[in-house]
Amino acid sequence: MTELGPVVWPPAPIKTERLVLRQSAARDRAAFIELFASPEVRTYLGGPRPRDELERAVPEVPGRRPGVFVIDVDGAMIGTVSFDRRDAERPGHVLPDAREAELGYMFLPEAWGRGYAAEACAAALDWFADALPGEPVVLCTQTANNSSMRLAEKLGFTEVERFEEYGAEQWFGVWSSVTPSG
Repeated sequence: MTELGPVVWPPAPIKTERLVLRQSAARDRAAFIELFASPEVRTYLGGPRPRDELERAVPEVPGRRPGVFVIDVDGAMIGTVSFDRRDAERPGHVLPDAREAELGYMFLPEAWGRGYAAEACAAALDWFADALPGEPVVLCTQTANNSSMRLAEKLGFTEVERFEEYGAEQWFGVWSSVTPSG
């Protein structure tokens, strides 16, 4: 049993045309620190964290928990895709008891603009649909984050609502592997 429910973790690495989604390793530590210290990456995520603080706080093998995939290109980490349970106290829910699986992702700036996020997130959503059939996935992003808004649409998320949180307008959407019957 994990935070995601009855899912065996870690799964076997997921291979796409260009990427490998895998469990983190010690060699990924510098890239994890870069993700959290980067002003570009953290623009819509609360801003960068101080590098010296991260050097002290990030464990030897970061991101080693159920729901976190490292995105790997040719043996190097370029980002992460994760599924976490959405806090019931936050706005935005589609299930009566809340705690939906929420898709999150961060990529190093040098990986932007190459379609890696769409490829990695689509592969992660396919894995999720097999692991937890019929369970919805939610995504929340600032409406000002045009790239994330385009990615949500491309991945097939449907807008549920918009609300103010963290001093900015948020877009909240849902994705489901269940094909509606009509």
